[in-house]
Amino acid sequence: MQEGRRSNIQIAAEIINIARHGARKTQIVYGANLNFKILQEYLNDLKEQGLVEIEGNFIRATDKGKEYVKQVRGLKEFGLITVHLHW
Repeated sequence: MQEGRRSNIQIAAEIINIARHGARKTQIVYGANLNFKILQEYLNDLKEQGLVEIEGNFIRATDKGKEYVKQVRGLKEFGLITVHLHW
């Protein structure tokens, strides 16, 4: 069953989740099912908000980013959003 398009919140949470221990852009593109252009747009926003750190092609979630994912998971538990995060 297809659930439709993902929200920006869902995509951001998935990117941060994949980068929680550090990941290359290619890993995030495949893991979050994005293309490089869209990923770069999200990374720019996430970096500006302090949710990820970027060093070349290596992305790592900050503590603030990990807290963001935790909060999104909380919203999921209340049934307010649908997110598929794989830990």
